[in-house]
Amino acid sequence: MEAPGRMTTNALITGWGMYAPSRVLTNDELSTMVETSDEWIVTRTGIRERRIAADDETTTTLSVNASRDALAVAGLDAADLDLVIVATCSPDYPLPATGVLVATELGARRAAGFDMQAACSGFVYGLATATSFVRSGMYRNVLLVGVEVLSRFIDWTDRNTCVLFGDGAGAVVLHAADQPGGLLGMDLFSDGTGAEGIIVPAGGSACPAGPATIAERKHFIRMAGREVYKYATRQLTESSLSALRAAGLTVDDVDQFIFHQANLRIIESVGASLRLDPKKAYINIEKYGNTSAASVPMALVEAVAAGRINPGDRLLMAAFGAGYTAGAAVVEWTADPARAFLAPGAQTRLGKPQVEASEIAEPMAVS
Repeated sequence: MEAPGRMTTNALITGWGMYAPSRVLTNDELSTMVETSDEWIVTRTGIRERRIAADDETTTTLSVNASRDALAVAGLDAADLDLVIVATCSPDYPLPATGVLVATELGARRAAGFDMQAACSGFVYGLATATSFVRSGMYRNVLLVGVEVLSRFIDWTDRNTCVLFGDGAGAVVLHAADQPGGLLGMDLFSDGTGAEGIIVPAGGSACPAGPATIAERKHFIRMAGREVYKYATRQLTESSLSALRAAGLTVDDVDQFIFHQANLRIIESVGASLRLDPKKAYINIEKYGNTSAASVPMALVEAVAAGRINPGDRLLMAAFGAGYTAGAAVVEWTADPARAFLAPGAQTRLGKPQVEASEIAEPMAVS
């Protein structure tokens, strides 16, 4: 409990950015690689294309591009960061942590850094973690990145998985402030009985890499589609309602829903269960496919640039992933959306013109 007269420290999102590789892989191209078609993929998933990282791009380089935009939007120098959290299940290496590499590349010389692995739920888990660091008083400026280069963990002969995933990164800066806003309610969930539902079977201590695991293609993502669909539709609904209850809000109080972009049918099913207005759910799966931990922040960034989010709006972000894991967060937005157009990267601006800092109201002072 806060001492009488003491203001509560909140973690407010003051910067945001995204990056998707330039290489576009369409459904028609995929149909030349495996037995599938544009109609088959769109009908079952809502995906029309996805982005694929270039040979010289890595989880670190995607993270850095998104993070530089987020820092520019926040009006913050990398040297002011206290902590860098990278949510990913496709790190550059098993060790060292990608978060450390991102911090170094950005020039965040005094920042701590680590990775968070909750698969597609990673960004929501990371938001809860970053908020806790800020509210505790330990750190004032935290960079949170959701990023994946899943194209390097895909079996391109398996049409059940290769049509689903893409590469990308989204980042936010959370800043300590005494004003209201930020995380209002959250729910985190896991259930290890579903571990086989989405899994890369080999490469860890349970099944070390070797000639047999390579020959058996065990280093690629495997997924039990029907079981995952049943889990996702149920748990996304339950987690969303739990987070809303924690915030003391209802579905009708939410201005924008940002769901994990895994499958359009899942999003539509969850929307129907929640009885939400479909116009309130931001959708971009048709362009990027399932970018795992990157999908929620990438959708958030695009929704801001599209004019879908304004100060005072209440957002619900929800995701599910391998594990099984799931998470939902209700956030009150406080930042000026116009600051998105300070970003050097065109994707964060949805291709709209970049503006100068003098044209935008100053953000809160960094302390």
